[in-house]
Amino acid sequence: MKEHSRKIAVVGAGSVGATIAYACLLRGVARRIAMFDVDEAKVQAQALDLNHGLQFVSPAIVEGSKDPAVCAGADVIIMTAGAKQKPGQSRMELASVNAGICRQLVPMLLRVAPEALWLMVSNPVDVLTFAALKISGLPRRRVLGSGTVLDSSRFRYLIAQRCSVAVASVHGYIVGEHGDSEVPLWSTASIGNIPLSEWAVSGHGRLTVRDRAEIFTGVKTSAEQIIRGKGATSFAIGLSAASILDAVFEDANAVLPVSSLLENFHGLSDVCLSMPSIVNRAGVEPPLDVPMNAAEEAGLANSAATVKGAIRALGLA
Repeated sequence: MKEHSRKIAVVGAGSVGATIAYACLLRGVARRIAMFDVDEAKVQAQALDLNHGLQFVSPAIVEGSKDPAVCAGADVIIMTAGAKQKPGQSRMELASVNAGICRQLVPMLLRVAPEALWLMVSNPVDVLTFAALKISGLPRRRVLGSGTVLDSSRFRYLIAQRCSVAVASVHGYIVGEHGDSEVPLWSTASIGNIPLSEWAVSGHGRLTVRDRAEIFTGVKTSAEQIIRGKGATSFAIGLSAASILDAVFEDANAVLPVSSLLENFHGLSDVCLSMPSIVNRAGVEPPLDVPMNAAEEAGLANSAATVKGAIRALGLA
């Protein structure tokens, strides 16, 4: 990766793609931001709107075009293009349409940015991360999905709300599918290094079985609540994607629950799922062998079966 360029290419100029570009500008993640979309008027308008704010952020160049050549030389390609999730619709229902878009765009973008890492954000993200790997033929480390980075943030937020503590003081992960079969790792979740199973602080509560159930339901239905209210999620996914990109460009070796290809991980292979993994300039390393209890192991296996079913249905396996 060329330190002087720090170029990202955002594919898709909708609410998610534009917000990722905006978050990257605010964080100073990249020096060059290219936006590519077949809707020329929209992508140029998004780029112009971002350019009008350049006085207030770190120096950067923002371009928007319907020509894929705008992505040439990108260090990271961020895929957000695809059909949007509708109220009441599961992420898996988007699989066929969005996999078709991947089949069309991945070879085209590989030609203009052959050295790029790929960050998949379009849903269902685990299926599309697998699809991008198969279509591109790239090494596993160079293709990752945003996975459950956002789900884990929602998890920590809801725990923090119940226990009246700062979100930054909560540690815990959602793993597996970014979707209905995802798995909360309650057994290793903690606040200030105190396991949640032992958390009992005056004025800050103690999580009951009912609390845990309500928190997990809140995590799984968060996107639906937002989609019903405003049509699409954007701000939090923009910030979470920017944090992943920051880990790449800063070579941070950050541990993030991104989606990547599992290879004989707890007996699971040939499927992309989220597990805490080290992310750096080379991409994503193999997932960490975090402790899981028997129920969590079973949940992860069920998640793998769910995603594999969708992969087989699309003829990708």
